[in-house]
Amino acid sequence: MDIAANVLLALGASPAMVHAPEESGEFLGLADALVCNIGTLSRTWVESMETAATAAQAKNRPWVLDPVGVGATQFRNQAVERLIRLRPAVIRGNASEIIAIARNAGLTEQAAHAKGVDGFDTADDAHSLSLALARSLRCVVAATGATDVVTDGTRVVRLSNGSPLMSRVTALGCALSGVVGAFLAVTDDPFKATLAALAVYGVAGDMAAARADLPGSFRSAFIDALAAIGPADLERASLA
Repeated sequence: MDIAANVLLALGASPAMVHAPEESGEFLGLADALVCNIGTLSRTWVESMETAATAAQAKNRPWVLDPVGVGATQFRNQAVERLIRLRPAVIRGNASEIIAIARNAGLTEQAAHAKGVDGFDTADDAHSLSLALARSLRCVVAATGATDVVTDGTRVVRLSNGSPLMSRVTALGCALSGVVGAFLAVTDDPFKATLAALAVYGVAGDMAAARADLPGSFRSAFIDALAAIGPADLERASLA
């Protein structure tokens, strides 16, 4: 939660880390978008996510599902199965997580290569399944890693920005899902919102890597880069 909140603050968003089922639905009245992250999972947290996602549907608020570690346990698989019924606007996960969801949805027999919350599959492994999953669930799917794939089932864009150090700082992927949620809050097109969020995040990673070469210093440099990034930085960057 710490780095996700600080990343969002650096970008100018207003994060709230709400996870009690007694208030998660009510809090949607104050929020412009929702992110459900299953990284730290319990029965109560799943209940809270379902309550919040149901409220998001009722209030026409877009929401993002981050299926951390799906495929690792049946509990996680079942939580994701319950949540995707509530129509997320975006699913953002690593390639292994996207493959695992597609497998659970009956779209493939391909096995994901995950170890806990880490994934070893690539954008190439997840490309076709990202398209199939987006079409099946009628949402945007972002399979992220060294190369990112973003698709709504029709449009597809691949991005290759960012630094290998990003995988060595815990929860930067989770924080990225929060950034996607922030962009969703101000953009009507979930595909464009997701693409813009990933572009900004990746270019900030490039900027931070130019200043820091170890994980601890990179963490600080990355948050600073998000606070400083502007249109000129994106114009200079190669996003293909």
